[in-house]
Amino acid sequence: MEATVAKTGTEGKTWGGGNQPLRASYGKMMMWFFIVSDALTFSGFLAAYGFSRFKFVDAWPIADEVFTHFPFLHGVNAPMYYVAFMTFVLIFSSVTMVLAVDAGHKMQQKKVIFYMFLTIIGGAIFVGSQAWEWNTFIKGDYGAVETKGGKIIQFLDTDGKRVAIRDFAVQLPTERVEHVKKEGIWFVSEPETMSSFSYEEVKAGFLANDNLLVRTQYKDEHGHPIVLSREASIDKITNDGKLVVEGANLKHNEYGTPLFADFFFFITGFHGFHVLSGVIINIIVFFNVVIGTYERRGHYEMVEKVGLYWHFVDLVWVFVFTFFYLV
Repeated sequence: MEATVAKTGTEGKTWGGGNQPLRASYGKMMMWFFIVSDALTFSGFLAAYGFSRFKFVDAWPIADEVFTHFPFLHGVNAPMYYVAFMTFVLIFSSVTMVLAVDAGHKMQQKKVIFYMFLTIIGGAIFVGSQAWEWNTFIKGDYGAVETKGGKIIQFLDTDGKRVAIRDFAVQLPTERVEHVKKEGIWFVSEPETMSSFSYEEVKAGFLANDNLLVRTQYKDEHGHPIVLSREASIDKITNDGKLVVEGANLKHNEYGTPLFADFFFFITGFHGFHVLSGVIINIIVFFNVVIGTYERRGHYEMVEKVGLYWHFVDLVWVFVFTFFYLV
């Protein structure tokens, strides 16, 4: 029996062997392999986020109520504005990277330098913005009380506006024992969160203000958070409150379920690490462009390879922005 062998000429599209499959260099192929594997990693993270989000849909924080800050505009309610600005900057840096790669194909060194510089600036702005967003998220704004069952209750006035615990908590006289070495157990038994006010101070302030109500982390059939009556609010604070939470960490979250903060730190942190790595790599390639390394090689393939990585990072952020902030 005679086997049939497909013959491929030099003009064919199928790889016929050699060190450049599909006319791509070894370096480009390895970059594509990395991108595919990293895409699967991010897909797993976003899938896990999606499952958790819809499993706890009735208790999941609303992004518009969490990410409302803008630098230098304290007290201004700007839901998602700064996140949108970060997204625009990162997408714009992807455009400048395309222009840098195109200039490299034409062996235009000065244009490659200019567009790569803009790409680096855009990446640095994004990383700095993400650090600011993390800091704001960790510090918090209004504060909340965590119940004995681990649920979060927030505070509103009778007009339905959020009220920060610092606006109504009262200072109660307390005695603190000076920490000494022989009383080390005193330090170990400190409260789980170090907040500006104790739970008793928040409770006393709440009871003294008749215009305050409690909002739970659960939502009604219309998707709106459930607000308790004054009597039910007093009962909730008096009998079910446990500790004061300001901001968010991996265990406590004033915005709602701690799982939301866990995913926020992990997914945005993992992506931020990719952007930071990309900025560092772009800086290294930028200086190589400046000193003429790629001019002497006769090609700017390295710029093209880091461009592939940068476009991947930008594309991942589009999915993170959509899944985490918009949906």
